[in-house]
Amino acid sequence: MPAVREDIRDFLRRAPGSILVEVTGAAGSTPRDTDAFMLVSEREIFATIGGGQLEYMAIDQARRALRSGAAAEPMSVPLGPEIGQCCGGRVGLSFTAMNPALAHDLVARSDREMALRPHVYVFGAGHVGDALAMALSLAPLRVVLVDTREDELVASRVPGIETCLTAMPEAVVRDAPAGSSFVVLTHDHALDFLITAEALKRNDAAYVGMIGSKTKRTTFRNWLSREIGQPDLFDRLVCPIGGTVMKDKRPAVIAALATAEIMTAALTWASARQNAVPVKD
Repeated sequence: MPAVREDIRDFLRRAPGSILVEVTGAAGSTPRDTDAFMLVSEREIFATIGGGQLEYMAIDQARRALRSGAAAEPMSVPLGPEIGQCCGGRVGLSFTAMNPALAHDLVARSDREMALRPHVYVFGAGHVGDALAMALSLAPLRVVLVDTREDELVASRVPGIETCLTAMPEAVVRDAPAGSSFVVLTHDHALDFLITAEALKRNDAAYVGMIGSKTKRTTFRNWLSREIGQPDLFDRLVCPIGGTVMKDKRPAVIAALATAEIMTAALTWASARQNAVPVKD
């Protein structure tokens, strides 16, 4: 059964007697590092330690412990041909039966991770906006779908995505945290220009992208020069989003191509900030 994409609280409510499987050692080439974990119940799992035969072995070990009521022994698994997984490394796994204190710690850990996720604001709840928000929702990002039209937000039906109804989307840009990404694809070119210009004024944005053609790109550059007097801002704009190699205009294709570049920019910015060494006075 595939991992469940949901809040960890929901899983723990359904399966309070599950087992926590954690990667305690990762030497050489391994599917995941020591920050990876999953929860295993009799019928479901939450999250992943990397999939493949290693994960099947861990699930089997955890479920045998659940059935017997005995503690599951730690595992040290070489990822070689003998288990059908040729990564070449070795993974250590621990198994811990769930209890209220552990559940509380896991929820707090999840909340901390969620709070640190880079924000991505998708402006425009049309066909492409919905498809993009859906694709981004599978990544470790906090996605907010923004529109000036209530009916479009209600009809978008993108599960697990925050929505923001506002008459002033440019204010959302100004209030966004540092490292945010802004993707602009509204129903109105003038609104696109307004939001994009606001996003480009921020020097702490991880990504600023706008859907469009070569003509729209040229028009926007001229508009920046004429109305704002800052044509240099244009150099930081990604337009069209998703690159120019594929000419496919279907929403799902645009979303898939754009998701890769947005996620790369957002996670690169976040990693650089986390690894930055503070400058001493």
